[in-house]
Formats: sequence, structure tokens, C-alpha cells
Amino acid sequence: MKRSYVASALAMSLALAFPVHAADASKTAVVQEAPLRAHLQFLANDLLEGRGTGQRGGDLTVAYLEAQAMALGLKPGNGNSFRQPVLIAGVKTQPADSTLKLEAGGKPLDIAFGKDWVFSPGDATAVHSFNADLVFVGYGITAPDEQWNDYKGMDLKGKILVMMVNDPQPTAEQPNRFNGKGLTYYGRWTYKFEEAQRQGAAGVLLIHTTPTASYGWSVIQNSWSGVERFQLAAGTLGTQLQGWMTDDTARALFTAAGQDLDALRAAAEKKDFKPVPLAAKLQGEMKAAVRKVEQFNVAAVVPGTDPKLKDEVVIYSAHWDHLGKQGDTGDTIFNGAVDNASGSAALLAMAAEAQRVPAKRSQMFLWVAAEEQGLLGSAAYASSPLWPLAKTAANLNLDSLNFVGATRDIGTQGSERTELGKLAETAAKSMGMQIAAAKPDLAGGYFRSDHFNFAKNGVPAFSIESGRDYIKDPEAAKAKAQAYGKRYHQVSDEYDASWDLSGMVQTAQYTLNLGRLIANAAKLPEWKAGDAFAVPRNK
Repeated sequence: MKRSYVASALAMSLALAFPVHAADASKTAVVQEAPLRAHLQFLANDLLEGRGTGQRGGDLTVAYLEAQAMALGLKPGNGNSFRQPVLIAGVKTQPADSTLKLEAGGKPLDIAFGKDWVFSPGDATAVHSFNADLVFVGYGITAPDEQWNDYKGMDLKGKILVMMVNDPQPTAEQPNRFNGKGLTYYGRWTYKFEEAQRQGAAGVLLIHTTPTASYGWSVIQNSWSGVERFQLAAGTLGTQLQGWMTDDTARALFTAAGQDLDALRAAAEKKDFKPVPLAAKLQGEMKAAVRKVEQFNVAAVVPGTDPKLKDEVVIYSAHWDHLGKQGDTGDTIFNGAVDNASGSAALLAMAAEAQRVPAKRSQMFLWVAAEEQGLLGSAAYASSPLWPLAKTAANLNLDSLNFVGATRDIGTQGSERTELGKLAETAAKSMGMQIAAAKPDLAGGYFRSDHFNFAKNGVPAFSIESGRDYIKDPEAAKAKAQAYGKRYHQVSDEYDASWDLSGMVQTAQYTLNLGRLIANAAKLPEWKAGDAFAVPRNK
């Protein structure tokens, strides 16, 4: 069996290194299904063990992507190397060895790790001791564009900040504040941790409710309790402590501290809210097992043809990682065929065409590491870009592509924040498609994919998503697409040779077409005036 797998892998690599094109496609970049399918099949194969961060399968994946980029004749994106190192810390809390406790009114709360609260170091440090006061800071937001500051009037250095997730709700007088019903980045838990670090806090405890988080406590338990979590181990690190508590735990804490949680929540909905010190402390020692892991982004470039514009770049990205091997019995491999072998395979198929028919600006194909661990690879790239961000025209990201069938529409949510929105419409029209109707971004989807690390650093960016208006057998196709929800992040997300990849090829073709419009345009695209992430191009 092993000889069969190895022979198949070698044969596949040889075939992918020498793609065949029809003669009449010599001047047109046409994404080919055969290499896309072959890359998808291989990247989702058990041989790559789910492409886990810090695991053997991840190393094999990087080697494969690097070899394929070389075979296509792409240029290394990092000097003479296709690899960009990403130093990551693996952190696993050791609650049994920790003595951490919450005290209010002079008494410790009777709470258990996992059941009532979770915590972890945010700075990749194994041991921390605490004797810190708790302060309620409402939503924990500083938003100049909304004239909002939850931190006003108090020095919070060394404090443990207790805060709500989500962001201030719209009112009858201000129906559009903080994007109305849609979530802004200020509402994401990642922002909360980042802002607490900027305030000099020692730690953060988020109050969980299912409506404000958009998922149940079990999601927090599964992500924080008894598992290794990953964070960047270089650059600006987080606060000493990061954690969550259940709503019941928060109510018990506030009551013991002589406060009314509901009253404070109501006060936090107003601009005049100020931090409220609690008669409570975090005390004791927190311990965690910490290891450092070097992972890699893979970057490959097709140089532009214009003597001047070639110094600017369009970046296509997809994350190569998935959840790897987990558990000891049964099927332990989380193959991640749709999420995101599909996007990684599409980039390889697109790169072959971009290399054959280049554009005026350069084009980078970027496979980022550790997306499943918190967009870490793209964050590392944005903090140490291989191409100046000021000369990066756009980032088009692919994640979990359409495996069901071709559609009449394509998803471009987030493009409307920039001039990319008009180009997205042009690209769709040229393919006989239309832009899918936008939906309220209630769960903050725009902030949960790798493009966001480009966006928040001023680069126009969004993820291209599958359409919903299926051409062939629409009802059956919709049912098939919806059924994937049960396979998402499960061992059952495996490649199926019977998949109709016309929709996946369509998405890859659309993305390449849009990228080429950007790469051949007279000027770099701009953000819409007033957008929270707008950075003038200064041109």
C-alpha cells in the first residue's frame, strides 16, 4: 500500500510540473481543472496528515508547495527562498498545576477551569503570578471613528480587565452606530485582547453569552480547555493572561463584588461610560507548557511586464494548514479538503496561468501558515511584508471553495469598502455572472479570514466566496452545500473524486481575472473615504 501511495505521489508531481494547454489559449489565462483537481486530491490525502501546525504533515505540505512553485518557474518571494519563517508558540494551559483564583468581597469564587472559566498566557510565557485588581471596562473599545472610549479617565496598567464581547448596539437615535446590526472589528474578541495590551493591562477576562459571541460556551471549552493553542512568538505579544468566563460566573463575581452586572451592561451602551473598579482580584499562579515552532508561509512571484508597474504587486492568498492529526483512536486525520486544500490547490492552478500570461504588475501567490490558529501566518506576513504594503495593490483571499457546481453569482463581501467593488462587478459581468446579494455580517465574517490582516494594515482586501445561485439542479446543490456544515472542521472533510469542480474552477478563474484587472489598471485601488481601515495611497 505504501508503494502505491508513493508511486501515485511521484506520478502526480511529474504531471503537475508539466501542465498541458490548448493551442488557442496561448494569450488567455484559463485555469485548468485537471491540475486543480490533482493538487486538491494530493493536499487532502492522508499522506499529509491534515496539514497540522507544528506537525509532520505541515512540513510535507510546505515542501510540496515549494516544489510545485519551482516546477512552474515562479520566482521566490523572499530573496532566494520561497519560505518566510513564522515563529509560533504552542501554549497548553496546565490548570491542575495552577493556583489561579478569582476573589470578590474577600472570598474566592467556587469555579472550575473549563466549566466556568478558561485562561491562558497571551505572551508565550510558561509561568505568571498575579495579585491584580479587576476593572469592568464595558465593551473595551477605543474607536475614534465612533467617538467612543471605554477606557477614559483611568490608568489600567497592571489591571485585569473584565469586558463584554460584541460592540455597542444600534439605537433608535443612532441606527447605524458600529455598523448597525453588523459586527465591526471592535466587537471581535481578538480586538479586545489587542486593545487591552495597548492599554498596558495585565490580562483580560471576556464575559461569554451565546448571542454576543454567536456561539455557545462549548466552542470556548473546545478551543481553550485541554488543547494546545498557538500564538505568534515574535513581535508585539499579548497580555500576560487571556481568558473567558461564563455569564453565570460573571454574575456571581459582580454580585460578590457588590455590583449589578445588568446595570453596568446598560451603562456600557452609552458614550459617557467610564471604567468601574470591582472589589475583586485575580490571585495565584498560572502555569502552561510552552514550545516554540517554526512554520513557514510560502511565497512565489510572477514578475510584472511593465517597467514601472512591476514594482507593485497583487497578492493572492490561501492558508495551507488545517487541524492535522488529533486523538488516539479511529480516524485521527482532519484532512481539510474543502478547508482549505481547495484554496491552496486553486492558487497553484492560477499560478500556472499567471506565469504563462503575466500582467503589468507583479503577482504574488502566498500560502500562509496557521490560519486555523488565529490567522497567524498572514499576521506575520503583514508585520514583516515581503513586498512593501504601500506598493501592494490588493489581497484576494481564497478559503473553502465551491465543490458543488457552477453558479450564476460570486461572493465578494467586503469589496464594497474599497474601489475593488467596482472591479469585482466588472470581472463578474465579463464572465456572465453577478455579485451575490450581501448579507448583514452579524458574526463578523470579514474579520475572520486571512485577508483581514492585510485590510487592517491599509491594503484593499477581501475573500472571494462561493455563489449561491446554482446553475445545475439548484435545490439539490443548495442541500449539498448546506450539508457541508456537518463536515466543517471534522475528520469527514475529505476529498471526493465525484465532486463537480466546475464551481471551484469558476471561482479560481474569477479571482485570477479580477487580479489581472487590478494588475493591469492605471492606478492602485483606494479605500472608500471614511472606512475604518482606509490608508491614503499618497500618490
